[in-house]
Amino acid sequence: MIVITAPTGNIGRQVLAKLLDCGEQIRVIARDPSKLPLEDRERVEVIEGSHIQPDVVMKAFDGADSIFWLVAADLRAPSAEAAYVDFARPALAAFEGLHGKRVVSVSALGRGWPQDAGHVTATLKMDDMIASTGVSYRALSCPSLMENMLGQLEPIKHQGVFFWPASGNFRAPVCATRDVADVAARLLLDRSWNGVEEIPLLGPEDLSCNDMATIMSEVLEKPIRFQEISMGDMRAMMISRGASAGIAEAMVNMLTAKNEGMDHMVKRTSSTSSPTSFREWCERVLRPAILT
Repeated sequence: MIVITAPTGNIGRQVLAKLLDCGEQIRVIARDPSKLPLEDRERVEVIEGSHIQPDVVMKAFDGADSIFWLVAADLRAPSAEAAYVDFARPALAAFEGLHGKRVVSVSALGRGWPQDAGHVTATLKMDDMIASTGVSYRALSCPSLMENMLGQLEPIKHQGVFFWPASGNFRAPVCATRDVADVAARLLLDRSWNGVEEIPLLGPEDLSCNDMATIMSEVLEKPIRFQEISMGDMRAMMISRGASAGIAEAMVNMLTAKNEGMDHMVKRTSSTSSPTSFREWCERVLRPAILT
């Protein structure tokens, strides 16, 4: 039995799609089952509710061999600690009942960073908390995700510009969610691993915002430029989109740490690189989204 949390989100739905034909029993936790495609609902067991609810996770994890754990973004949470650590606390007893079974989670790069890094610091604390329950644990440690660019579809489409609080020439790793889902699905089907380990997924190369603007221009066949904004602008933009002051501050702290090199703490090797290039992602995901 494989259990998938957040099956209607960007990564969770891809993990579910990769596992539907695997021959395993699949159970999902869904706050709103109607958001699952009808053909998927008919092929899986659905537990309605949220994985913040103790009774829901106790029921969903019963008999499970492997679990995909993902905490969806919550802009209204009072802090990153509340969004990740406090969210996971009600599930601890359920995880303890899975001693030796396997849990795969989406995590972040940044272990060992000396300052508060907002969402990253909270995510890593959650990882440690879950791993301490005795489950075998794999944390898929991601840098920034290519899909973050989808939040700027409107300015890219109508103004030919995207914004970010970083120098245009600062290069950093970036990965595609499809690669995260590929690794997650493989691990969920593999019963041979145990212990606790972080698996970095760095994408195939480091890119700057100027690099990405060039690639987008070529794929979209129109000029796209990058415009740097301040951290204050980023904070204000988050709040205007409904984020709490605590979540906006956590975002600023995370992006500040990234600009200072946090995502470069893991060395790029063949085993830490993931395959999907930004160009391929633009062709597969961004271009169709812009043309819709």
